[in-house]
Amino acid sequence: MLRMPGQSYSGPLQPLTDGERLTRERLAAHVERLAGVIGERNMWRPDSLAATADYIESEFRALGFPVASQAYRVSSPAGPARNLEIEIRGSGGPGEIVVIGAHYDSVPGSPGANDNGSGVAALIELARLLKGEIFPRSLRLVAFVNEEPPFFTTGEMGSQVYARRARERGERVAAMLSLETIGYYSDDPGSQNYPAPLGWLYPGTGNFIGFVGNLASVSLVRRCVALFRGSVQFPSEGGAFPGLVPGVSWSDHSSFWEAGYPAIMVTDTAFYRYPHYHAGDDLPEHLDYERMARVVHGLAGVAAGLARGD
Repeated sequence: MLRMPGQSYSGPLQPLTDGERLTRERLAAHVERLAGVIGERNMWRPDSLAATADYIESEFRALGFPVASQAYRVSSPAGPARNLEIEIRGSGGPGEIVVIGAHYDSVPGSPGANDNGSGVAALIELARLLKGEIFPRSLRLVAFVNEEPPFFTTGEMGSQVYARRARERGERVAAMLSLETIGYYSDDPGSQNYPAPLGWLYPGTGNFIGFVGNLASVSLVRRCVALFRGSVQFPSEGGAFPGLVPGVSWSDHSSFWEAGYPAIMVTDTAFYRYPHYHAGDDLPEHLDYERMARVVHGLAGVAAGLARGD
């Protein structure tokens, strides 16, 4: 459950490549648009939620992707909601699918720069990095609505709607990755916290990206960590834990567990590290876009490896 392939990178980070510098600037622009210009976005702010969906759709379309919209009605507060999906169709036709997703709503009262503007910005940039590639498996990038309470774990959670439809259609989702708060890093000793007893097993410095799954997804966690460590020099940790450990199930990957699919969360560990979690000051200036860019390029390697069936 805890032993991962390879070793986490340690030591000074290398200068950004030209491609990583471009990604850094684009990530910062996306988060500024989402959390700085649009701000709080949820069913209680329907205009902001719609503006966010429109922005994501426009960014996907600008990259040349057709965008599928999965619309549904929410009962309270009543109104429309939609997931947004793009697909890089697998070369083998209908077959196994890799899903990478991020929720685009924010909790009431928060502009949601890290939670989850960072995940959405990464999703858009992964689309840019992966466009034009051809893989044996189909690769889907999905922006989910309504991850935050009171919709979390309910049938009106966007990822539950999506995963339930996938199961009803008999779709073979081989892997799902949820990008959840991936923008905050610290080199200060003691900056990283954990639920007991994990603090005895993992680093006390919050400078890494985490790959987290349940016990049924342990092989997927290991594959993703191996692919990430083979793609970028950046600190990384992974583990598979019982779903009852606080935080392990707290994102869209849990919807895929319920549908019987292997799924993990990619995260900076959110409230175990980030001091502005679910707060009114979850603002763009708190994020580290240089490290985010490294993570996104590593995740592009993970996505490509999973889509190849590595």
